[in-house]
Amino acid sequence: MTTVDDLLNLLTLEKVTESEFTGESKTVGSPIVFGGQVLAQAVHAAGRTITNGRVLHSMHAYFLEPGDLNQRITYNVSKVRDGGSFSVRRVTAHQNDSTIFILSASFHKEEEGYNHQIDMKPDLKQPEELLSWTDILHQYGDFLPKGLKSFFEIERPIDFKPTFIPNPMEPKDLPPFSDVWFKLKGNVNGLNLSKKQQILTYISDYNILVSALNPHASKAHWGNTQTASLDHSMWYFRDFDFDDWLLFSMESPSTSNARGFARGNIFTRDGKLIASVAQEGLMRPIKK
Repeated sequence: MTTVDDLLNLLTLEKVTESEFTGESKTVGSPIVFGGQVLAQAVHAAGRTITNGRVLHSMHAYFLEPGDLNQRITYNVSKVRDGGSFSVRRVTAHQNDSTIFILSASFHKEEEGYNHQIDMKPDLKQPEELLSWTDILHQYGDFLPKGLKSFFEIERPIDFKPTFIPNPMEPKDLPPFSDVWFKLKGNVNGLNLSKKQQILTYISDYNILVSALNPHASKAHWGNTQTASLDHSMWYFRDFDFDDWLLFSMESPSTSNARGFARGNIFTRDGKLIASVAQEGLMRPIKK
């Protein structure tokens, strides 16, 4: 995948019945299905059953089994409730006879109300000052660990630019924070809010556990730590566009019992808060 059109083709599922949909998978460099893909496809499936114009405002999901990249995933949607203001859907994802994932999503009618938000971090480096993952690969590829180099070599429909790049040759513990700018590749004009939310959901599973690994970076890295998304929640606040860079600002309040917890906020470049994310992930040291 190299453009937003490729990503949308992946996230758009084939309809089997009014409540069942199926889709394929694309690797992001891992031998199993990327969690963000399953999240976004499930959100897409839930949205296909909403016929009253309500807008997704939150979702909560659990990853139960690793997904097989070579098999299609079937999504079954249950209509839990259609109330006066909210509609709730439950989505179950299957491969063969195994349930690999479950998600609950809530949709809300448009209403007027109070409005406030937190501020974006001040004085962050702007995207034009930073290197993308592709830039890092081209400039430092010969010095990168093999696994990280292979990960950066995968073509993606998104550019990522972290505000800080640690030196892999001099590992040291870091604060439990991470800030990453991101931007879609290709033509982003004409996307409706539902599609934008699906794409944002896909992206939200990238980078978030970095903040949980940072405080242990002197000894822990992606090569000696087994990581996997365990659960994922997301709240969608405001409409936005993908025509400029967006910021994913993340922090990790705690890591314990081989699990890391991280949360983050996604802002437009001019500081509008458009979504918040929370995830707990497996962070199991690999014993030699």
